[in-house]
Amino acid sequence: MHFGEPVEEERLEVLLRPGGGIDTVLTADVYGQGAADELVGRALAGVAREEYCLVGAVGHDFYAGERQGAKGFPRFTDPALRRAGGYADYLRAATERSLARCGVDRFDVLLLHNPDRIGYTSAAVWDALAALRDDGLAGAIGIAPGPANGFVLDLIDCLDRFGDRIDWAMTILGPLEPWPGELALPAAVTAGVNVITRVVDYGGLLWGGLRDGDALGRHDHRSFRPAGWVEEGRRRITELAPIADRHGLTPLQLAGQWNLAHDAVACVVPTLIQERAPAAPSVEQQRAELAATPTEVLLDTAEVNEIRAIGDNRGAMALKGAAPDHEGDPLPDRWPIGAELAAAAAAWGIDPERDLRRRAARAAGA
Repeated sequence: MHFGEPVEEERLEVLLRPGGGIDTVLTADVYGQGAADELVGRALAGVAREEYCLVGAVGHDFYAGERQGAKGFPRFTDPALRRAGGYADYLRAATERSLARCGVDRFDVLLLHNPDRIGYTSAAVWDALAALRDDGLAGAIGIAPGPANGFVLDLIDCLDRFGDRIDWAMTILGPLEPWPGELALPAAVTAGVNVITRVVDYGGLLWGGLRDGDALGRHDHRSFRPAGWVEEGRRRITELAPIADRHGLTPLQLAGQWNLAHDAVACVVPTLIQERAPAAPSVEQQRAELAATPTEVLLDTAEVNEIRAIGDNRGAMALKGAAPDHEGDPLPDRWPIGAELAAAAAAWGIDPERDLRRRAARAAGA
């Protein structure tokens, strides 16, 4: 995934094997075009099925679609690949193939991975996913917007439309990146949807092993972040330290606690990154640190608000999905705010111009 130093597959297998306080494993079929699933399958081999929770994700068609450079593979809903009548067959086939690579017969949770606008709004898509759950290929279904930050109105609109059948949703959220993910959480609570939060580690910064943005490798995925983000992030982590110390938490554990303090959030998924610096904590140490995070929320409301103020990143980036500053034709991962999404924004007290637009003056401090 181009974060930090490569980690040998044998080492990854041990890292991914359930146990030691972490019994949930997430995979996505498009990663390595099935190779990640196969790695997960090797990690799960010999572990009793009832001892772990397996989360899968399908949605990028690397079977019939052609890779589009850095943009990756197209979504299965791309009109150039198929129409709505073919969605169910694709989702079933993709899910069955992913399960076979993982060596299991069902996912505990199956997520729609990085949907385009069609995925957020198509009843055919959600009817097909619900059918997979009904047929036992998944215990629950959900949505995983991405890959970049944004999709706030799209997620809210999707929950408003299909919340009666959606069990889980994923979003980017953390104390150094509370915006825009927090904006979608009230809709999840109302819909009774549990939220998985990713990138809680803020690009690995909260693990403590990255101290210089210039030290990133040339192809490191985090190089897209604004200049100075490491230095600014470390400054904010220093401000968070008294709260972490008060509860005997590391910065990463404090971040997990802050996420879990939100009513909608039921799962925290940081990225384990082996940084290049010799003194950086190993991914094994990171896993142990994550496993030691208390699941009981220790923070009070005042502390949650204080942490949010320290990490305030409103307007720090241009958002993906429906965005007030999008110009031109819709793209696979960015589009204008139409009448339906404007109505969804109004219903949830969101002003797109105020709440979803990048503020150039703050971009360097993201």
